[in-house]
Amino acid sequence: MHDETKNIQQTVNTKADRLNRHCYCITLDQDVLKSTLRDQFSDAGIGFPSTAIPELDQFFSNTAVFVPETDILTMERIVQAIESASKLPSYLTQVLSWAPDIAQFDPGPAGALMGYDFHLGPEGPQLIEINTNAGGAFLNAVLARAQSRCCHPPATSPALDKFDDAIFAMFKQEWQRQRADSMPERLAIVDDAPESQFMFPEFRLAQRLLSARGIDTLVLDPSEFEYADGELRAGGQRIDMVYNRLVDFALEAPHHEALRRAYLDGVVVLTPHPRAHAVLADKRNLTLLSDSQTLREWGLDTEKAELLERAVPKTRLVSRDDETELWRDRRGLFFKPVSGHGSKGVYRGDKLTRRVFENILEGDYIAQDLVPPGERGLKIDDTVTTGKVDIRLYTYDGTTLLTAARIYKGQTTNFRTPGGGFAPIFQV
Repeated sequence: MHDETKNIQQTVNTKADRLNRHCYCITLDQDVLKSTLRDQFSDAGIGFPSTAIPELDQFFSNTAVFVPETDILTMERIVQAIESASKLPSYLTQVLSWAPDIAQFDPGPAGALMGYDFHLGPEGPQLIEINTNAGGAFLNAVLARAQSRCCHPPATSPALDKFDDAIFAMFKQEWQRQRADSMPERLAIVDDAPESQFMFPEFRLAQRLLSARGIDTLVLDPSEFEYADGELRAGGQRIDMVYNRLVDFALEAPHHEALRRAYLDGVVVLTPHPRAHAVLADKRNLTLLSDSQTLREWGLDTEKAELLERAVPKTRLVSRDDETELWRDRRGLFFKPVSGHGSKGVYRGDKLTRRVFENILEGDYIAQDLVPPGERGLKIDDTVTTGKVDIRLYTYDGTTLLTAARIYKGQTTNFRTPGGGFAPIFQV
């Protein structure tokens, strides 16, 4: 039976690989996408200038990525194993030892819209990174609903039909983890200079979804906040809850001071918050999650520890004491700054110069075993090319809200690749 199951899995993987390499179908219905976006922005009373449609093209690929259903299930099990590990007392003690002081405060919420990023290959799903305030979920939901049939019948995420309800329930649950009453009256989606942010259209989609469910929702710069008399206010209005899209994960910047004080005083419900980042998304945590023996000693059950041993590439803190070994092994490593985000300051070891390597040794970096991304064949203007693929699971409290892919070229994910961008996942 084991051999039969293995053979079936190999057949499914081969089918997905064949489709990814040779199916060049354009599955995105541009008319449906543009109509949906126009309707969503209009429903929110935001207005949708015609010039905004072309600007959104950079987000979306015209094609889908094929993924075996068994890989989706494995990734969900990996997420659940990590969430279990993150609750172990010894794990918490360790990650909080290198976290900023603000992470010691636990207000209760779990952290909205986590993002777990994977590469898929012959060894199965490999976890590359964990992100708080993971971008793209709202855009990907719109994208997945604008797909047409191709040479393989599309089967997008089963969670897609329930996405809006799940998002609303997530914010409601985050609120109730810290408050006894039912719902916030007013919520702010917050980022620095939000209208200049690449993901600004997504903020508007989130605003529309929450506003339609009865929560007065604003998109704000944190400098607009005032904290006085036990209330966080903006433009004279009290803010009850904040959907945090800042990359200042510890709220250390001077213009984040009002939000920081209101958060620490328990006046506002902030999600995701500094503790969620420290416990799950700090890149140093990968050194623990890739150490199955330590996780077992800390109390993680054997099955979950073995799963993480297979799924989390070995990760170590970069130290000048290991300079010789790191330089020798660099071609099999990927270097990431501990405090980095959005692929900034990351380097493939086989592309390193000695000067950059010296900067890495002087900085605060991790070195992760290199795991090649998956590949997706693309046809652009009758030219066949190949893009790289990352898979993201958007989750809340260990439960998947949506799955999506990103197609790109280069060392790291980006939105500059012709034919690339967010892509829906078709399960096979």
